[in-house]
Amino acid sequence: MSTQWLSLVATIWLQSISGTNTNFPAYSSQLKHLLNMSQLQLNNLAFASDAGKILAWFSGVAAAHLPLWLVLMIGSLIGMIGYGVQYFLLTNLHVQSSTSYWLVFLLTVVAGNSICWINTVCYILTIRSFPLDMQLALGLSTSYQGLSAKIYADIVDVVYTKFSSDGKARGYLLLNSVLPLIVCIIVAPVVARSSNVGDSISSGGGSCSRKLSSGFVVMFLITIVTGTYAVISSCLGDSILWSSRFSQLFILTGMSLLVIVFPLLVPMVEKIRESVQHKCWIRQRKVCSFPTDEHVNEAPPALENGIVKKSGEFSDVIAEEEIGPKLMLKKVDFWLYFFVYLFGATLGLVYLNNLGQVVESRGHSRTTTLVSLSSSFCFFGRLVPSLLEYHFTRTKYMGSRAGTMAMMMAPMSGAFFILLINSNIALYISTAIISLSTGAISTISVSATRELFGAKDFGINHNILIINIPIGSFIFGNAAAVLYRRNSDGSDVGKCMGMTCYQTSFMIWGSLCCLGTLLALILHSRTKKL
Repeated sequence: MSTQWLSLVATIWLQSISGTNTNFPAYSSQLKHLLNMSQLQLNNLAFASDAGKILAWFSGVAAAHLPLWLVLMIGSLIGMIGYGVQYFLLTNLHVQSSTSYWLVFLLTVVAGNSICWINTVCYILTIRSFPLDMQLALGLSTSYQGLSAKIYADIVDVVYTKFSSDGKARGYLLLNSVLPLIVCIIVAPVVARSSNVGDSISSGGGSCSRKLSSGFVVMFLITIVTGTYAVISSCLGDSILWSSRFSQLFILTGMSLLVIVFPLLVPMVEKIRESVQHKCWIRQRKVCSFPTDEHVNEAPPALENGIVKKSGEFSDVIAEEEIGPKLMLKKVDFWLYFFVYLFGATLGLVYLNNLGQVVESRGHSRTTTLVSLSSSFCFFGRLVPSLLEYHFTRTKYMGSRAGTMAMMMAPMSGAFFILLINSNIALYISTAIISLSTGAISTISVSATRELFGAKDFGINHNILIINIPIGSFIFGNAAAVLYRRNSDGSDVGKCMGMTCYQTSFMIWGSLCCLGTLLALILHSRTKKL
């Protein structure tokens, strides 16, 4: 049991640093200046970060044939090359002046692909370790990916506090290159050990994760405190009181304790409890003259019609139909699911990629504050499915994943239209709602893929689904860039100031999100039996 919880802590650490592309809005304007790019080129660079997901299925194939710790290290090395070379190019003035835009574009694609390798390891490890509480564990671990931008921003604020905005942009690239590699090296032994334990659990040899509910309660409390702390520290980012170096260091220290130290308490307590129980069992065996234990030779739960049968009752775990990638692409449900994600989470990611330019066009000076705020609410959004799952499993009721997606996309549609109001409050509220919904849909989709198409080819199937992210990023991002340029001063690198810059884009995105909500309801009606 303690090893299962240790694997969850490992995925929390990995997810906390894996979202390197989410901090792009914090330095996109500086990158545009350093490389003398147009708005269209900048949007294509945001697309390049998502384009790495086109080759994400490589990580799924690798995970099916290689040890998970090796897949993890490959992903971190790919990221180090992608971001590290960019950092080298921007820190050498002679090289920077002659740097090709397409070289930076290619390196960004490589860096974006590295995220897929780390995420694939996290998903597979969590599913293996917690087969009966998959959504709970997935939601807890993936929620921390929503904090990535916040964590990177806090580190840059402390380390690069005396640097110019261009220096901070280089700092983000250096952190994106080095930090994931360091964490992956630390976590690799845990992943190697947890993979073996996960395989035994999945095959029926391990303990039933339904006994771990107390641990989930503690994890939920730690996670909620972490998210609350992130939101409060982000909202206070504009105040003079919290802009000093000491305050920034205090915020970073608190975040480090909440993300690194506190989650370790659960596996430590479980390890102590296991030791105590083992000693009590040995003592009891010595006292009894004829030691017997009715549970020692207890057979694993029997399967009846694909459903786990236990103590005369059926549990709520259904053995899904295993569907391979080729068959999946022929199913109507997959294409409904594809466009639901495209008009939901992908649209949200496109907005967040353009957040730096949206803030700048409105004359707002604190881009980092909004990026941290969006990161914090994305964190809570990723946690929402787990809270719903925990509640519904205790009340013996659970709706379909598609229905939950529709529930999250409805307020997101309204948020895009709220952005048409010329107010900083409207900007903050809309960004919070979009981030919340985007995070929730991203997490729900992991369970939805397994629910709809099975677990056998999950790594490949889910990475095929998220190909819609680079597609949407290219189409929606470039369309927004064209509209932005049309309202600018006419030059290639001109800035657009005012509400008209993104007004049409917000209307289009809001309408598409409404369509996605309708498609999610249709998918719900087709799959609610699951």
